[in-house]
Amino acid sequence: MGEPLFLKPQFHEKIWGGTKLKEEYGYDIPSDHTGECWAISAHQNGPATIINGVYEGKTLTWLWDNHREYFGNQAGDVFPLLTKILDAKEDLSVQVHPDDVYAKKYAHELGKTECWYVLQADAGAEMYYGHNAKTKEELRSLIDNKQWDKLLRKVPVKKGDFLYVPSGTVHAIGKGIMVLETQQSSDTTYRLYDFDRIDQTTHKKRELHIKESIDVINVPHQDVELKIKTAMHDGCEVTTFVETKYFSVYRWKLNNSQATFKKQAPYTLVSVIDGNGSLIVDGKKYALKKGMHFILPNQVDSWTLDGKMELIASNN
Repeated sequence: MGEPLFLKPQFHEKIWGGTKLKEEYGYDIPSDHTGECWAISAHQNGPATIINGVYEGKTLTWLWDNHREYFGNQAGDVFPLLTKILDAKEDLSVQVHPDDVYAKKYAHELGKTECWYVLQADAGAEMYYGHNAKTKEELRSLIDNKQWDKLLRKVPVKKGDFLYVPSGTVHAIGKGIMVLETQQSSDTTYRLYDFDRIDQTTHKKRELHIKESIDVINVPHQDVELKIKTAMHDGCEVTTFVETKYFSVYRWKLNNSQATFKKQAPYTLVSVIDGNGSLIVDGKKYALKKGMHFILPNQVDSWTLDGKMELIASNN
C-alpha cells in the first residue's frame, strides 16, 4: 500500500520576479518580487515539505536521506530532480549552467540540464536561447566587446511551448513569461550578462561569472531536435516532450475524463498546472487543483486521474 506525497513549496525572491505566482496559483508569496516557486525540491537551498501522511512536516531531503525505499532505493547522494515554477516579470540574466563533471569539480554538486514548459507568455515574448559564436575565440571577443546583440540568439515562445536546455546552453527566460521548469537538482548558475541592472538591495550590479561561463558554454551552439509525440492513454492525452538520461517529461491532459496509469519508473513527480479533479490511489481519493505538487513514490504501483485538468509529470 502506498500513498502520494503532497508538498509545500519554497519561494525565492528575485530582482526579475513578480506577483503571478500568487495571482495564478494562490501561493502565499513573500513579496511582489517573487521569481521562483521550488515546488518539488530536496535541494539544500530550498527543500519542499511533505504535508500529508506519516511523514507530514518532514522535508523531501529528509525522506530521501532516511527512507530511500520511497524512491526505489535509487543510488546517488542527492535527490536528482527539481521542479520549479518561474515568473519572469522582467528578463532573467543571460546565463549558463555547467555539466556534471565541471559542477562536481568546482561547485561540488550536480550539473544542471533543464527544460521549460511555457505556462504563460505575453504577446511577442521571447527567450534568449543559444548564441552565434562559431569558436571560443569569437565567443570571448564578442563578450569582451559587449556585443550582446550580435552574440545572443532569441526565440519567440507562446503558451504550451517546450524548450530543452542542456548544460552549456546560453539562455534566459524573457520578460512576460511563466514556465514550469524540470531540472537536475542543482543551484549552480554562471551569469554572463545582466543588462547592467542595479540590485535595489545592494545598490550594485550583480556579480558576473565570465571565466566560468566561457569555460562551460557549448561552442558552437547546436539546437536540440525534440521528437515530441502525443498519444491517447485510456482517457488521457499524453504528450512526451523529452526522454533523456537526466529526466523524462510528460503532459497529462484530461477533458472531463478518467485514466489509470501503471508505474513505469521508481517514482514520478507531478504538478497540476491547470484545472481540477482527483487522484485515486489504492481506493483513496485525493482532491487536486491547479498549483498542487506531489510525488508518486515507489510503493504506488498504479493510480487513476479523474477530472478536467492538465498536469506535468517527470521521472528519471
